[in-house]
Amino acid sequence: MVDLLRRTALLVSSFVVPAVKQGQATTSEEAWGFSFDALEGGSLPLEQFRGRVLLVVNTASFCGFTPQYAALQHLHEQHEARGLTVIGVPSTDFGQESTETAKVREFCEAQFNISLPMAGLTHVRGAGAHPFFRWAAAQAGPVRWNFHKYLVARDGRRVTGFTTRVAPDSAALTRALDEALAASA
Repeated sequence: MVDLLRRTALLVSSFVVPAVKQGQATTSEEAWGFSFDALEGGSLPLEQFRGRVLLVVNTASFCGFTPQYAALQHLHEQHEARGLTVIGVPSTDFGQESTETAKVREFCEAQFNISLPMAGLTHVRGAGAHPFFRWAAAQAGPVRWNFHKYLVARDGRRVTGFTTRVAPDSAALTRALDEALAASA
């Protein structure tokens, strides 16, 4: 009986959305229910991108993979009209990002001329991970390092994960991106 109660409690808890800070999550069923704090201040609700394909990437300014910013910006510019939005999410979880948002923005603009939407500093792994990253990790694997990428389909429900070593302009990511952009919501 105790084992049955434990299993029931686990099942019920998997359907309960934990309480979160205002602006972080309203649903765990699709990406459109999540919101980040924007790098410039205010909020960055994913609802504003409903029907678009999202490439959400945890970023860092002082990492060996930081040059991927250039390819992310290029993807954003190249496919924006087709329905792609690339969102950068700076994180200090791996110790390779400034702890000051103004310095993050300054670095991104000066080094890579970044114009894609950027979230504020965000935890992307562990118990303190932002609800979007917990949701995406449950579907497509956890973030293991900077520049992990989550490709979210137009329906906001299907997520494909790409590890750090999969460059934004790689054949695998380009193929998945083309398929996502060709699909309807």
